[in-house]
Amino acid sequence: MLQLFGFERIGVVVGDLYFVDPQPHPDQEGAERGVRLEVRFLERGDLPGSIYSAQPISIDRPIWRADLLESVDGNPGSFDRTHHHPEFREWEPGSRTFDVQMSADPIAYVGSRLRDLRGLCVGAGIDPSSIPATDADQLRAAVPDILAVVSRLLAGVRAGVLARPPLEGGTSVRAGWL
Repeated sequence: MLQLFGFERIGVVVGDLYFVDPQPHPDQEGAERGVRLEVRFLERGDLPGSIYSAQPISIDRPIWRADLLESVDGNPGSFDRTHHHPEFREWEPGSRTFDVQMSADPIAYVGSRLRDLRGLCVGAGIDPSSIPATDADQLRAAVPDILAVVSRLLAGVRAGVLARPPLEGGTSVRAGWL
């Protein structure tokens, strides 16, 4: 499942995710699942027809990513693989950044980060002035709704209806929109 919150220049995308043995870190082997949230640039395309035509919209480059993941074989609710990526090189994320506060209360951590769009931009090496101030205001106002979606998706993951393994096997597979 993929959900989008869009503002003038940025958006927040949230989706469930399943990795088959991602080998992200020497101490973290085996499948993992959970919810991924990304703050991304949005791009509006030219209207392809009349002023009544559908508006082309692209979900573009990532600014920040939060992965609320846990090992499939671990204890539900452990958030033992929870981390974030404060910077990207174009589309590639930097290393996983683990934070004790994030693992202790991932929902509150993500909320506090989303309320500071300027800080996310600075951390990612993006000029905050390239994003309208209204985006930061609208994002802050939407944080409760975004966190409600994250919580619902996490409940779906724990119930086994979301972040399911891919139907076809493999040794390094990712299932999910993000």
